Amino acid sequence: MIELAYPWALSLLLLPLLVRLLPAYKESRDSVRVPFFKKLVELSKQRPEQGARVLRRDRAQKILVNLTWVCLVLAAAKPEWVGPPIEQQKSGRDLMVAVDLSGSMEAQDFTLPDGQTLNRLEAVKQVLGDLADRRPSDRLGLIVFGAAAYLQTPFTDDHQVWLQLLEETGIGMAGPSTVFGDAIGLAIRQFSQSDSDNRVLIILTDGNDTGSTVPPVDAAKVAASYDVRIYTVAIGDPATVGEDALDMDTIRRVSELTGGRSFAALDGAQMRDAYLTIGELEPELYESVSFRPRQSLHWVPVALAALLYLLYHGTMAVLTRRARRAGNAA
Repeated sequence: MIELAYPWALSLLLLPLLVRLLPAYKESRDSVRVPFFKKLVELSKQRPEQGARVLRRDRAQKILVNLTWVCLVLAAAKPEWVGPPIEQQKSGRDLMVAVDLSGSMEAQDFTLPDGQTLNRLEAVKQVLGDLADRRPSDRLGLIVFGAAAYLQTPFTDDHQVWLQLLEETGIGMAGPSTVFGDAIGLAIRQFSQSDSDNRVLIILTDGNDTGSTVPPVDAAKVAASYDVRIYTVAIGDPATVGEDALDMDTIRRVSELTGGRSFAALDGAQMRDAYLTIGELEPELYESVSFRPRQSLHWVPVALAALLYLLYHGTMAVLTRRARRAGNAA
């Protein structure tokens, strides 16, 4: 289907009619003096007077001028070929994962089905790899935190890059402490720059908050105002005491304030069950984007006008040359 991008330009077709209402253009030219002018006047019995000659176009010239003007006006209206609608599906949710890299993540207390034991971070990486495979439509981001929170990966559709940057994380690379609240704050900053209305934050931690600028509960209240749902996964033994002790009350409160849920993962199976449950609570979302491809055809009337111009003047040149040859032959 052909559409005009600027249909109002067609009003220019009437411009030549308005021009015809204007007086003819006058141009003064010098005349040729002849010694027998008076005799010529007497013989012709005409009085000498000032006069004007209006140049007239032949029929072919009129047709050429009119067609050229129509072509140029059509080009100004910018005709476009509009193709059939094309629908594309894009990511419907931004999912940020925040991983605790404090020293306690080195504990070897996660067992695989084959009996192999892993530290907590390696177990987290395995489960997150499965999470990325199960959620191909989500845009994933990654935050790591310890003594400070850092953005490891902004939101991306490229899950392979996300997994590679996750694999490059190491225990202690963000410091020995656990700034739980700052990780939430950094996630809020990333969500505020996102266009998605479906915002989910998953936090994995095996300790309690140790010196965040904003306490976790206060940060969760801010996250709720940005419509961010937080799911917390507590890793390790809840009976741990001291600086590495799990603050389950704070973990549960953070999730409750944002409409999410909290989970306790004492082993690999419980951690995987937590992610499967999150997947059921946050099913995949797709946003359909429909558009119609457009291809400009403004060059077609311009090319036609140029072709008519060349055809006319080429024909006239050939006819003139033939007329000259015929005159020379005579």
